[in-house]
Amino acid sequence: MPTPTPSMEDYIEQIYNLINTKGYARVTDIAEALEVHPSSVTKMVQKLDKDDYVHYEKYRGFILTEKGNKVGKRLVFRHDLLEDFLEIIGVDEDKIYDDVEGIEHHLSWNAIDRIADLVDYFNEDEARVERLTEIKAINEAREE
Repeated sequence: MPTPTPSMEDYIEQIYNLINTKGYARVTDIAEALEVHPSSVTKMVQKLDKDDYVHYEKYRGFILTEKGNKVGKRLVFRHDLLEDFLEIIGVDEDKIYDDVEGIEHHLSWNAIDRIADLVDYFNEDEARVERLTEIKAINEAREE
C-alpha cells in the first residue's frame, strides 16, 4: 500500500490531534483547522477510509484505524520534533510553525531521525545550546 501523500498526512495529523485533544474529530473541525471546505474533508476522509487510515461510516463519523493512529502519532512526532529543532537553532518563534508546515513533507524519515539525534545531542547538555546561541549572536552581529 502506498505511503500517504502530503495532503493525506495533513488530514491524518489533524484528525489524530483532534481525537487526542477533544476525543473526536468532526468534519467541521477539520475543515476549520485546515482552512478547507467541509466537502473537501468528506472526500479526503473517504479516501483515507479506502486506504485504511480511518474507518468511516456515512453520517456517523469516523475514527482512526490502527494504521491511521500509528501514522498520526509519527506525523505529530515529526511536527513537534521540527518545532523543537527550529527553536534550538534560534529561529524566531513567530516563524517556527509556518516553517515547519513548509518543510515537514519534504524531509525523508532518515533526515527526521538524524534531526532527532541532533535535538537529543543539544538537549543532553544545556551548554551546547548556549554555545549555539552565542554563535548565532556573533554571526548576526557580523551581518549588521
